Amino acid sequence: MTLRVAVLGAAGRMGRTVCDAVRAAPGLELVAEVKDGPAIESVADAGADVAVDFTVAPSAMANARWCAANGVHAVIGTSGLNDEEIAELDALFGSSEPNAVLAANFAIGAVLMMHFAAIAAPHFETGEIVEMHHDTKIDAPSGTAIRTAEMMAAASDAWAADPTEHASVVPGARGGLGAGRIPIHALRVRGAVAHQEVVLGTTGQTLTIRHDTTDRTAFMPGVLLAVREVGTRPGLTIGLEPLLGL
Repeated sequence: MTLRVAVLGAAGRMGRTVCDAVRAAPGLELVAEVKDGPAIESVADAGADVAVDFTVAPSAMANARWCAANGVHAVIGTSGLNDEEIAELDALFGSSEPNAVLAANFAIGAVLMMHFAAIAAPHFETGEIVEMHHDTKIDAPSGTAIRTAEMMAAASDAWAADPTEHASVVPGARGGLGAGRIPIHALRVRGAVAHQEVVLGTTGQTLTIRHDTTDRTAFMPGVLLAVREVGTRPGLTIGLEPLLGL
């Protein structure tokens, strides 16, 4: 059976890469490329089974509402969605026939990095996250960094206090605080793609877990996996971990 795929945000760098990947993938057919905003009438006209969304948060939410109401599965890679919007997605796809996969990062190596950080977290007393992206990424910190902190905080609540909490000379020098008050440092650097390292420390040792994306094609195996699996995963699936058996 051939899956008919629409790409929302097809004019962006990620969108163009997804279009190329779908065209080259066996068993998938690219039936719609939506390049501007939430205008997804062409998705209905093309009879898409799955819509892949790499737009911006307001458009992604409008697109998801339409997909849930019109029987189209959604694979959402758009970052910057808040807790209330994710709760809405859970309700939308929990009460409708189509399903959705929402992932902070579709690079399988990045998913493993987050998984390894959560495994390591209970064995260390301090941990920080440093993420670096290209200088046109408009949200900070990245969804991957936020999700990593959530996973680390869920794995351990025994983090040491920050001795600089009331003594930073330059406000913000210690980054922002993610889940579990784990510091997250966001860099926006021209020439970068997507990079993250987690630095964990305890007495006499540190552990650094790092993932580097050097080309956007790194995300495509994860996107294609989600496209193929979304129809078999009822409701909203968050992250690629369930699809990878993690």
